[in-house]
Amino acid sequence: MRTWIRAMVVAVAALGLPATLQAETLTDALIAAYRNSNLLDQNRAVLRAADEDVAVAVSALRPVISYTASAGWRRTADAATPAGRTTVEGTSASLSLSAELLLLDFGRRQFGISIARESVLATRQALVQVEQEVLLSAVSAYVDVRLAQEVVALRQSNLRLITQELRAAQDRFDVGEVTRTDVAIAEARLAASRSALAAAEGDLMVAREAYKAATGAYPGNLAPLPKAPALPRTLEEAQSVARSTHPLIRQSQHLVTIAGLQVDLARAGMKPTLGAGITLETDNDGQDSVSFGLNMNQTLYAGGRLAALLRQAISGDDRARAGLQQTVVNVLESVGVAWAGLLVSNASIEASDRQIRAAQTAFDGVREEAQLGARTTLDVLDAEQELLDARNARLQAEAQRYVVVYQLLATMGLLTVDHLQLGIPTYDPEAYYKSVERAPSHSAQGKKLDRILEKIGD
Repeated sequence: MRTWIRAMVVAVAALGLPATLQAETLTDALIAAYRNSNLLDQNRAVLRAADEDVAVAVSALRPVISYTASAGWRRTADAATPAGRTTVEGTSASLSLSAELLLLDFGRRQFGISIARESVLATRQALVQVEQEVLLSAVSAYVDVRLAQEVVALRQSNLRLITQELRAAQDRFDVGEVTRTDVAIAEARLAASRSALAAAEGDLMVAREAYKAATGAYPGNLAPLPKAPALPRTLEEAQSVARSTHPLIRQSQHLVTIAGLQVDLARAGMKPTLGAGITLETDNDGQDSVSFGLNMNQTLYAGGRLAALLRQAISGDDRARAGLQQTVVNVLESVGVAWAGLLVSNASIEASDRQIRAAQTAFDGVREEAQLGARTTLDVLDAEQELLDARNARLQAEAQRYVVVYQLLATMGLLTVDHLQLGIPTYDPEAYYKSVERAPSHSAQGKKLDRILEKIGD
């Protein structure tokens, strides 16, 4: 009996827990966005494909082994003789095994491996940028839902207040204190308030859909926004961080390296290659043969094609370097714009606070004066509208500032799961790369790759 009573007490206590303990936090939304993002899955697949380019490049260092098997039947009719025409029939079969290995190519294959590896590093940075976009979308969606809910609550409060003003105006009209015009003004404001509430509720529905798109599910009971992450003290510090950490800048740096390797590869393409080959062959008559040879190949004239490829690679190198400089300019501009947005939001919040205090004082005074007959219903409604606008502006400024903080983090390259310390396992790009960089065949190593892919799919 005591156990049963204790269980009932625990159940009742659980029902009485505040709703905030079960609220969905911003961290929950960020984790859901990271785990459910189709965009991240898509770009992870792009990265795995780039990893395989390294395996393809490494395979060029190894011999190519192939076989050829042939079988046939043949019937031959000899010319007619006094003894008659003779016919010879027979079958033939042969099997040959050959191996070819490129011995010297003046660095072509090594350049190809280096290009593939730099491409992998560049693709990883692109994945980091996608991760930032996914997390920033989740933050914006969370803040938008919270803002829409607060605006709806504000509009509902406004509707109740105007309803009370309409009743008061009707009562004063019934006793002859005001005219029918005052009642009509209150009715018009009430209709406008209902329209504004409907629009706010529509905005909330839109925000909920955006939240689902960003996180994979509709929002539940959202907790209040946590304290915003810490930021650098100055714009110069923020831009310095962006120079060294932003994924787009790092990606452009790898692209510059790739462009330089492409120039080296084009120069190596003008030089000769040296290869070796061996062939083993047998037929159905039991005749075996072995052949081995070396071959050197070089293009002496290609109509200017090789020189054009070299000039093209040099132009690509110039383009990549200019692209890196422009990327730095764009990133630093984004940091500056986000920083300016932060300052504007802070100023807007401060101004809205002063506006709310003044509008509240004005509204209280106008309502008291209206009760004494010194103010009209229109005066009261106008004062209430100014207070409503001030509160709405405050909500908008707060939401804008919170999102701008995360936008600034993104422009610095810091809006990642690791930097935010969300405490969840993250995608490890090294795991798949290390399994394929040596170009394994489908053996024990291949089975290991299958297990990795299964985990990625989960």
